Amino acid sequence: MDSKALVLLMLSMFCLHGILSGERPAVVNIGAILTYESAIGKVAKAAIETAVDDVNANDQILYGTRLNLFMENSNCSAFIGTLAAFKVINKDVTAIIGPQSSVIAHMLSYISSGFRIPLVSFASTDPSLSSLEFPYFVRMTQSDSYQMAAMADLINYYGWKQVIVVFVDDDYGRNGMYALDDELTKKMIKISYKIALPVRASRKNILGLLESSKVMGPRVYVIHASPDSGLEIFLAAQDLQMMTSEFVWLATDWLSTILDTFALSRHGILTSLQGVVSFRQYIPPSHKKNAFESLWSELQESGVTTSKLNAFGLYAYDAVWVVAHAIDEFLNSSGNITFMSNSNLSDIGGKIRIDMIKTFDNGDLVLQKLLNLNFRGLSGPISFDGNRNLVSGAYEVINIYGSMMHLVGYWTNSSGLSLSGNVTWPSGNENIPRGWVPSTREKPLRIGVPRRVSYVQFVTVSANNRTFQGYCIDVFNEAVKLLPYEVPHQFVPFGDGRSTPKYWTLINMVADNEIDALVGDIAIVTNRTKLVDFTQPYISTGLVIVVPTKSTKSSAWVFLRPFTVGMWCVTGAFFFLIGVVIWILEHRVNSDFRGPPKRQCLTMFLFSFSTLFHSEQEETLSTLGRFVMMVWFFLLMVVTSSYTASLTSFLTVQQLQSPIDGIDSLIASNEPIGYQEGSFAWSYMANSLKIPKSRLISLRTPDDYEEALLLGPKNGGVAAVVDELPYIEIFLSTKSGFGIVGQPFTRSGWGFAFHRNSPLAIDMSRAILKLSENGDLQQIHKKWFCNPNCTARTARSTEPNQLHLSSFWGLFMVCGIITMAALLIFLLRAIRQFLRYRKDQQKEDEASSIPSFMKNINRFFDFMDEKEEAVKNMFKQKQRA
Repeated sequence: MDSKALVLLMLSMFCLHGILSGERPAVVNIGAILTYESAIGKVAKAAIETAVDDVNANDQILYGTRLNLFMENSNCSAFIGTLAAFKVINKDVTAIIGPQSSVIAHMLSYISSGFRIPLVSFASTDPSLSSLEFPYFVRMTQSDSYQMAAMADLINYYGWKQVIVVFVDDDYGRNGMYALDDELTKKMIKISYKIALPVRASRKNILGLLESSKVMGPRVYVIHASPDSGLEIFLAAQDLQMMTSEFVWLATDWLSTILDTFALSRHGILTSLQGVVSFRQYIPPSHKKNAFESLWSELQESGVTTSKLNAFGLYAYDAVWVVAHAIDEFLNSSGNITFMSNSNLSDIGGKIRIDMIKTFDNGDLVLQKLLNLNFRGLSGPISFDGNRNLVSGAYEVINIYGSMMHLVGYWTNSSGLSLSGNVTWPSGNENIPRGWVPSTREKPLRIGVPRRVSYVQFVTVSANNRTFQGYCIDVFNEAVKLLPYEVPHQFVPFGDGRSTPKYWTLINMVADNEIDALVGDIAIVTNRTKLVDFTQPYISTGLVIVVPTKSTKSSAWVFLRPFTVGMWCVTGAFFFLIGVVIWILEHRVNSDFRGPPKRQCLTMFLFSFSTLFHSEQEETLSTLGRFVMMVWFFLLMVVTSSYTASLTSFLTVQQLQSPIDGIDSLIASNEPIGYQEGSFAWSYMANSLKIPKSRLISLRTPDDYEEALLLGPKNGGVAAVVDELPYIEIFLSTKSGFGIVGQPFTRSGWGFAFHRNSPLAIDMSRAILKLSENGDLQQIHKKWFCNPNCTARTARSTEPNQLHLSSFWGLFMVCGIITMAALLIFLLRAIRQFLRYRKDQQKEDEASSIPSFMKNINRFFDFMDEKEEAVKNMFKQKQRA
């Protein structure tokens, strides 16, 4: 016998031994729990029965072991479904397929875990079933966690920020809605209203709940219902005239399931679904799928089923094969299937005899084999992730319009949303709906307005609360006119009229939905933006410092202020020095500097002062004298022009009466600081600048500002007032003797406050930009504020305007050096000429009896007289000529 024949003989004997020894059972029981008359149950029942027949007819799996199916009807009831579960478990089943309802699946998951029987559901999409609480639950379909991520991407794609969710108030509906809320929150989208429908809600109940939602702003509705009752929602919406271009209707995959299951024209269903967008679980095309669809057509013709095939029918068919593969793997590796009595049930008696139900010994092994599967079924690749969910996450986006469903895009868990077609919305509208209306006439927007007691130019409210005026009100009204839709609204005043309300309280009221918006002089600051959304700023602002000032126009000695004392002294000394030096340089050669001593003294002092006005009558003749005058005139030009500019400043600008010249000196002064009651200036100075709260004094009106500043810190007042620039501009236009010091030390603006993610905030921002671009915003500002004093006065410090010697010492030094150098040259030349003259007279001096020092003096003066006489003769000759 050759080797091949020997191997075949051994295999045959091994197989025969296995069959004879009973290691592979002839029959393995499985259970199924469905709702037979439901849209999904009708298809699933036929699909499961067909799958069992196909498994038993296939010799490539189970190898002689047959599946024996025990199917029970749960009748869409958790109670009946529980009883049905005990019935099939009592048949020693190795796995349970179903149920299709997430509500029933929760109950059966506890039972299957207790008896260690895998529960393979082909239609329970509730995400919470994947928790560790249900270790034997296996999802043979796509979890709603995928679908809700897809829904959030779709809503975000079109830019809608608020939605209304309609859901069935059971585990399936609530948990699906929670999953959607989580996904929307990631994208800063809000569920503004939730409509919880009772299970099997009547048309009357649905009409009432939908009617109440019409007064809400959002017009984007997400419907998460069951296939058997969800259509009533659209029928009710059609009755309420809500299937119009103003509304957006989005549905989860329950809608595509019912449309796939029944004929599209059934009961005129498409009439109430025009423009609806829905998801459908994506099943990739394959030869197996095509063959099964052909088989399904034969089943319909033979009367086995009357329903069309839907996605859940494919998943139900694959669920049977998943169970068959898992059992086959288990039998190949572990041997016989065994059950044992449950000791926990031994003390439970009664007619039902629950204590007789056995626990599946090998349930954990079968579960493990099932979770490790990886093959391709009718629904596509089949494998499971760590949460016992089918690895998938792909949906088709369908749009219902006309007489059919149109495929407009896809969503996958890996690549996200991809739209390839145009969506037709309700009423045939192809433009993307706004998905939101700000208000209705039945419920107009409640716009909060602060009742100010000061600076009423911004906001003022009449005594009867009917008239609202001011700069902020005008800007809001003009912006509303530019919106492409009507915004019914009513102003609601806040405040007792005795004190301005705290704006933080009003901001919190918007955040808590007590009012819809806030209009007024509302500063946009960081902490407020965490609670509400602001529009584009309609006016720029910032905190500034106001201090008392005094005018120098009426001072009799203001002309002395431009120079410091040192500057005046040095300038006067140079006038004297220049006069003396010029006299010395010109005395010998210029007759204008000669004469009696009294006349020469007057000439000496008057000459230098007359140069200040270029009115000197004496002419300089010597080269050195002219050089000195050139430098002196340059110095006078610089000094006099600087003096003129400084004096002009002193005569036209008010000066500080306070040592505070900016925010740094204000913080370091340790003196009281005033701020406007209710302003954010308090929190900024206390929290950001760390100024002690004891230094901050609340002031209510401009009169309080004036009184506190005039009193000063020593008399119970304040050293300065810190407030926003628009208020200070009004204050300075009505009060004199005050000015702004330094620059604004914050940069901000005023805007209108709305709820977080409010589309109206975006539209109003665009309207404000249009007002700015077309000049209307400037005209409104001019209407309320511009007058002859509308420009804020800025105070300046005295010290920087005075001219110090340090600014001119270089120029004085150069002038002094040149002057002294000219004088030194003159003296050296005079001495040299004298030495020559002395040499000629030396012989004559030796014969004289006069002392030598007296001779030298006499000769020096004789020398000088001779020079002067020579000069006189020269001038006389010039005059004669």
